[in-house]
Amino acid sequence: MIIKSRIPVSYLFNELKIPLLYVCLIASISGLLPFFFQSFLSDIPISIATTLGIAISILLSYMMNQSYERWWEARKIWGEIVNDSRTLVIQLKMYLNANTANIEALSYRQIAWNHCLGRHLRKTRSIEDLQKWFSEEEYKDIKEKGNIPLAILSLQSSTIAKLYHNNELDKFSQIQIEETIARLTASMGKCERIKNTIFPPIYRYGLHSSIYLFVIFLSLSVAFKLQHFALEFSILVIVSIVFFFLEKAAFRMQDPFENIPTDTPVTFIAEKIESDILEMLGKENNASPQTSSRQFYVL
Repeated sequence: MIIKSRIPVSYLFNELKIPLLYVCLIASISGLLPFFFQSFLSDIPISIATTLGIAISILLSYMMNQSYERWWEARKIWGEIVNDSRTLVIQLKMYLNANTANIEALSYRQIAWNHCLGRHLRKTRSIEDLQKWFSEEEYKDIKEKGNIPLAILSLQSSTIAKLYHNNELDKFSQIQIEETIARLTASMGKCERIKNTIFPPIYRYGLHSSIYLFVIFLSLSVAFKLQHFALEFSILVIVSIVFFFLEKAAFRMQDPFENIPTDTPVTFIAEKIESDILEMLGKENNASPQTSSRQFYVL
């Protein structure tokens, strides 16, 4: 996730270098064609490029809106996860005996759950570095599961049920904590829905092709021919790169859990939750969130 307002030029260049190369090639070819097909090119009106430009603008607007809605929904869901994770620890401290070890065990599992959920969404299953948050028996059981975040929530719910049966929780307290766990489960399901719902690729392919057609017809239209080829070349590149930049931005935002710089900063959020929970437990936090100003993005 990009966390700085100033985006390096190198990042933008890497994103747009392929379209930029093709646009430069098209501009160069269009500058040579009049020497061989002058009579044919003089009949191409600029209205074709204008119509394509309007159509591209409409498609870009639609794609940007839909992509941003997916990205923003993902961010709101993780905002709910932050609130529910804090609420869970507060409820544990409120309803359980302060001296019980179950508060720490349940809180540590919640820390691990946040990290595991982010990795589950990004399809990076490594949890070896999270072993410290579990007992040895719990870790052996959980690491074999196909859906590790769901296994952790199931373990949390089972522990709450045992505490109730052992009379360490009353019925009201059990219901309140179970409701919080249910909200966490619902948030996980919402994230999985976004992850598993593919944005229709036809929009991107159609839009991408339309931009190249726009560049071709604009470069060949007689009304676009200027006195200086360098000026014509520069204008063509600038106009087309604006379209390609917006198209690329929409494409990157439509998948907020793909482990790329523009996705939801699930690792950063999980580390912030970890810091908050350890602080509520009165524990020393040695793993501070990645907020270094030298970093361009946090995954």
